Amino acid sequence: MGKTGEPVPEPIAIKHFSGKFMVRVPPEIHRKLAIQAAESGISLNRIASSS
Repeated sequence: MGKTGEPVPEPIAIKHFSGKFMVRVPPEIHRKLAIQAAESGISLNRIASSS
């Protein structure tokens, strides 16, 4: 417990991460990336995770 009586948060470096998160982008960026993915024959997820 911290000085305020609240539990001390777990350090971020030891937390478990699922590998999923939502990102909001302007529609024109979404469109551009979707076109790029389709033209490259890869998924939009792969485009986003490689940037």
